[in-house]
Amino acid sequence: MRTDIEIAQEATLLPIKEIAEGLDMTEDDLELYGKYKAKISEEYLQKIKDHKNGKLILVTAINPTPAGEGKTTTSIGLAQAFAKLGQKAILALREPSLGPCFGIKGGAAGGGYAQVVPMEDLNLHFTGDFHAITTANNLLAALLDNHIQQGNEKRIDTRSILWKRCLDMNDRVLRNVVVGLGSKTDGFVREDHFVITVASEIMAVLCLAEDLQDLKLRLGRIVVAYDIDGNPVTASDIHAVGSMTALLKDAIKPNLIQTLEHTPALVHGGPFANIAHGCNSIRATKAALKMADYCITEAGFGADLGAEKFFDIKCRIGGLKPDAAVLVATVRALKYNGGVPKSELNEANMVALEKGIVNLEKHIENLQKFGVPVVVTLNSFITDTDQEVAFIREFCEARNCEFALSEVWKYGGQGGVSLAEKVIKTIETKESHFHTIYDSELPLQDKINKIATEIYGADGVTYDAGAFKELQHMEQLGFGGLPVCMAKTQYSLSDDASLLGRPQGFRIHIREIYVSAGAGFVVAVTGSIMTMPGLPKKPAAFNIDVDERGKIVGLF
Repeated sequence: MRTDIEIAQEATLLPIKEIAEGLDMTEDDLELYGKYKAKISEEYLQKIKDHKNGKLILVTAINPTPAGEGKTTTSIGLAQAFAKLGQKAILALREPSLGPCFGIKGGAAGGGYAQVVPMEDLNLHFTGDFHAITTANNLLAALLDNHIQQGNEKRIDTRSILWKRCLDMNDRVLRNVVVGLGSKTDGFVREDHFVITVASEIMAVLCLAEDLQDLKLRLGRIVVAYDIDGNPVTASDIHAVGSMTALLKDAIKPNLIQTLEHTPALVHGGPFANIAHGCNSIRATKAALKMADYCITEAGFGADLGAEKFFDIKCRIGGLKPDAAVLVATVRALKYNGGVPKSELNEANMVALEKGIVNLEKHIENLQKFGVPVVVTLNSFITDTDQEVAFIREFCEARNCEFALSEVWKYGGQGGVSLAEKVIKTIETKESHFHTIYDSELPLQDKINKIATEIYGADGVTYDAGAFKELQHMEQLGFGGLPVCMAKTQYSLSDDASLLGRPQGFRIHIREIYVSAGAGFVVAVTGSIMTMPGLPKKPAAFNIDVDERGKIVGLF
């Protein structure tokens, strides 16, 4: 059986100019990055702004398991399936991070015969967006420390510095560091921290900015520290906005590539959903809606994280109204939620399936709370039995969900035709009554409680003393009207990764609160979630190499 990278490398790609022609774009509308990838010009984005919107379809999933769910693969295959049906569809996806690519999770270009290509480019340096974000983040950190070194005009309290440096790599030893060691000219000695680039507020700012001017305004609002009187000090206060914008002026433009079947894909931005808001850029999604009749997008990890943040943060800020949601599950993952170890998932086990399907049930209920019609799809495996599939089909249809098998990994777009037909049927027959789960006017504490109790199924919320004090501080500073971004483990509906299925009788524990004022949300950190991951004992990096012909191998 060929690996994903072998399938991708053997594919015949069309020049990106030809992909653009299918979208009624000319070469002048593109900024080429080689033969197979390009950025979309600002002039083109302005030209299409008054076009009618297509239909917006969100692809999300149950809580991820070691068995794998295939959310991105399903998204890509679904877009290819729309093309098989003669429909004009386009993907709007996130860019992969180097952290998981060299760590344990792998890249994010799909799999099998449902991939976006060039796969190696996308998973590695792509068009340099993440490098620009990393550099802008660290420029702000350097300007902050230099401001303190050069006289500290803003009277910054060095014990209250919020801004962290970043790196797009899993590197646990950088979570807590000391900077400024050496002589007096080397700066003030203080504790510092690193986050992975996808957790940087600059990433969120880029993904939520409407245009270059909005980007500058958001960058200027970033709170980097507090002064000795407890007042916020912003990036604008230390004169960092112009230079950061210069680094990001190209990164803010959406990237155009293609699938294995030449379906166009806008791949732009990439915040993680467990530690950030988990969605691709508003610019890419809005552009895709103007460029095709159907825009298929995805949000990170399970629906308790990615979908909730897509609805409550991205749709709220961007004024988006999704028409349908596709919820991805697998028989294997549901059995894992029912207590079956990974080594035994290939064996039929109806008892475990009936026990684990409650995870799917909760995600269906959550999506329906937002007023969006739901289609459940099973990412098909050869070990699935007819009895298992029939049970899940009946379970979903009893809950007013369309159901379809997906075989896009094996067959590409043809394996997703049934799913595409069900999505089209759902959009045509079930009206979306989309709404957010909470009003902006609610106090922050009530917003957090609403997410915890209604989406996660918790009995309530507990706070560390420092976190609760900072929550009150956020309200006093005028940030109470912002949406909340929950940083939580992706592996459970709770904040304890070991609680599978549909946990009962638990509380969400908030240990840290801080504001991402530029992005426009308040972050609540739960449990033991880390904003700088570490590498596993045998990271994926061990398998990656370049052969004698200069071809990358082992990436997947």
